[in-house]
Amino acid sequence: MPYPLHILWRDEHLVAVYKPAGWLVHRTGLDAGETRFVMQTLRDQLGRHVYPVHRLDKGTCGVLVMALHSDAARSLSQAFEHGATHKRYLAMVRGWVPEAAEVDHALKPDDAPADAPVQDAHTHFRRLAQMALDEASDPRFATTRASLVEAIPTTGRRHQIRRHLKHLAHPIIGDATHGKGPLNRWWAQRLGQQRLWLHAWQLTVPHPVTGERLVFDSGLQWPILPGNAHCQREDMAGAEADFGPAADWRRLLTMLPWQA
Repeated sequence: MPYPLHILWRDEHLVAVYKPAGWLVHRTGLDAGETRFVMQTLRDQLGRHVYPVHRLDKGTCGVLVMALHSDAARSLSQAFEHGATHKRYLAMVRGWVPEAAEVDHALKPDDAPADAPVQDAHTHFRRLAQMALDEASDPRFATTRASLVEAIPTTGRRHQIRRHLKHLAHPIIGDATHGKGPLNRWWAQRLGQQRLWLHAWQLTVPHPVTGERLVFDSGLQWPILPGNAHCQREDMAGAEADFGPAADWRRLLTMLPWQA
């Protein structure tokens, strides 16, 4: 049976939880063998019905909001649809990215027919840190480089961040669809796990009843990340780094030689 989800915030109208990597938001025939679903687990955990209002890919971890009644679901769904929310992601990507990049690259759904119209898609990217290992993941290069990137999408197309980073030639590590298979396997062996390194770090939504601006944070902190300069690396190196929300990201941030 799936373990209880970590609740970040809750009132009588909505609940914010930490979605682990590898979990689906709800059941789907496209992944019939999966047994871990946020919607069903949270329903059983709270003892009441919950309503999905947005989604995260199966491989993405981080902040996920669900409504607790139909009116709240309607209000929150409209907020996402009309761009009244603000999303902030963290990704580990191949190579050294520019300090900042704006991608305005229209997309169509992955499974859309060839003649389907494209949809506007825009993402802000900012490099937070980079690193190089003196190990070759590709025989053409003597070292292996990676970057930590903050991604802020201003539109909500499916796989938008993953596809825009591929467009920049800096795919997300572990992205089986838009990344590089040999590099993903090299990193999976190096890190001891195979996953998509994309993290829904922060989500801002208007409260469905009061309209108050609510900011939900996954709790992931590290010295090189903005606003967390007071943290010490040792704080993340102990037992706390191995348990709870974002434990795999804490290990990633402490085991590699990141430079801001």
